[in-house]
Amino acid sequence: MLPSPLSTRATPGHLHTHKWRGRIGLSLVASLSVLAGMTDAIGFMASGDFVSFMSGNTTRLAVAISDGDLGLTLRLIILVATFVAGNALGIVVSRFGGRRALPLLLCIATLLCGAAAWPYETQLPALLATIIAMGMLNAAVEEVNGLPVGLTYVTGALSRFGRGLGRWMLGERRNGWRVQLIPWAGMFFGAVLGAVLEHHLGLKALFVSGLLAGVLGLLSLKIPRRWQLGYMPR
Repeated sequence: MLPSPLSTRATPGHLHTHKWRGRIGLSLVASLSVLAGMTDAIGFMASGDFVSFMSGNTTRLAVAISDGDLGLTLRLIILVATFVAGNALGIVVSRFGGRRALPLLLCIATLLCGAAAWPYETQLPALLATIIAMGMLNAAVEEVNGLPVGLTYVTGALSRFGRGLGRWMLGERRNGWRVQLIPWAGMFFGAVLGAVLEHHLGLKALFVSGLLAGVLGLLSLKIPRRWQLGYMPR
């Protein structure tokens, strides 16, 4: 169940709307997590670098520094900084797009398709475009009915699920912790799909990620405007 900040005076109509806003929001989270997992798997298998999992790249950066590997250190610093820039750009595009998902997802789709079309001989620009896209993706959904969610990383989701499980074992009955498995499951399924696609298409599998981003952007037009405002960062 989703957490419900509604008061006990909420009418049946408000409760119905709240429930459906949560269901639609979590469906969007699951779909975007599939996109993130697929893209991260494709990028990792094609380049050896994570394109959305910056915790992994941060650990690799620390190891590279301790090993004195200046080339890898510089590369990983660029990747992490690019991801941060992508998150910032996602907020800017979201604001200029009226906090609607469509403009943001179309920009992401363009970046992913551009990365897929980039010549194999110079892979780094394609990698950076993909990382920017994954950073921007985090501006598509930030919370659902007050429940924080992550799209391109699932450590937080698993941590919140584990803490919720511990409280449940102690007899506490708080809502919302079970749904933290939704982004994890979406990313896992997407990563499996991305790995299969990369085996057959290589980096050009990013065309599939770009297509999915575009389709999800078009589907977001069906989501009521006021709901989208509640999902996206303020």
